[in-house]
Amino acid sequence: MAPRIRGTDQLRTLLHLAWQGLRMWTPRQIGAAVISAAAVALVIGVATVLIPNPVFARDIEPVWWNYPIWILTAALTGMLIATYVRAHRAAPAAPADSDESSQRRSSRFGLAGTVLAWFAVGCPVCNKIALLALGYSGAITWFTPVQPYLAGAAVIFCALALVIRLKGQVLCAAPAQSSPAAAERVGA
Repeated sequence: MAPRIRGTDQLRTLLHLAWQGLRMWTPRQIGAAVISAAAVALVIGVATVLIPNPVFARDIEPVWWNYPIWILTAALTGMLIATYVRAHRAAPAAPADSDESSQRRSSRFGLAGTVLAWFAVGCPVCNKIALLALGYSGAITWFTPVQPYLAGAAVIFCALALVIRLKGQVLCAAPAQSSPAAAERVGA
C-alpha cells in the first residue's frame, strides 16, 4: 500500500474537526443558521433578480447554475454567521486573543465569498462596476465568461471560512461554567 500524503491527512483532520464542531451546535445556533441563510438568500436573490421583484430589473436572464450557487453560498454564509452565535446564553465569550488572526481570516474569506457570489449570480450588464469598467459589450464579452469562476471561488471561500470557524469551535472551545462550590474547591 502506498504511503499517505501528508496534506491529505491534514485535510481529513481539518474536515473531521469541522464536522465535530458542527455536531456540537445547539438549537440556538441551528436557528441562527437557518434565519441567516434565509436573509442572505433573500438579499442576494432580490438584488440579482433571481427572485422576481418590481424594485430591480435584469437585462440578461439567469443561467442554470446561478440558482444552485445562490442557494449554496447563502447556506454556507448562514452557517458561517451562526458560528458567531454563542451556544448558550450563560456561556462566557471565548477569549479573543487565542486565535484572533484565524477569526479575522475566516471573516474575510466569508465576506469575500458572499460578495463574489453576488457578482457571480448577478446580471453582467446590470452590475455598475463591470459596466463602468468594461462597458456594455465588454461586460458581456469579458465579465460573463468569468462569472462561473467567481461562483467557484465564492463557494470555496465560504466553505473555507466555515471550516476554519467550525474547527476553532472544537479546538478553542470555551470552558464550561462550573458551580460556585466547585470554583471554591479548585481555589482552595
